[in-house]
Amino acid sequence: VQLQASGGGLVQAGGSLRLSCAASGRTFGTYDMGWFRQAPGKEREFVAAIKWSGSSTYYADSVKGRFTISRDNAKNTVYLQMNSLKPEDTAVYYCAADPLAFRSGVISTISGYDHWGQGTLVTVSS
Repeated sequence: VQLQASGGGLVQAGGSLRLSCAASGRTFGTYDMGWFRQAPGKEREFVAAIKWSGSSTYYADSVKGRFTISRDNAKNTVYLQMNSLKPEDTAVYYCAADPLAFRSGVISTISGYDHWGQGTLVTVSS
């Protein structure tokens, strides 16, 4: 599966953005999906994940209550709705896919995903 992230941009603190990750291929509906981010000078970190069926989601503590991950398997797309954005949310956001992330219990780890998109930059100004 190939992934293309989009929707990043510049937003003021307190604002909202919705990221999209479009996937190619007919098997998107069988992949668990994740969002990660990497701020300048920092390591890539987990943000959110959603099971292939959409029945389970999981969030990093830093975004819980502000971000929502969702998916539309008919459109081969996963979304990350980001509300109440803070300057510390500034990062390049990456989507990732793997068919076994939830089953293997590795949804919050970089190594748990085999496929990665190219990233989209989110900048939150104070």
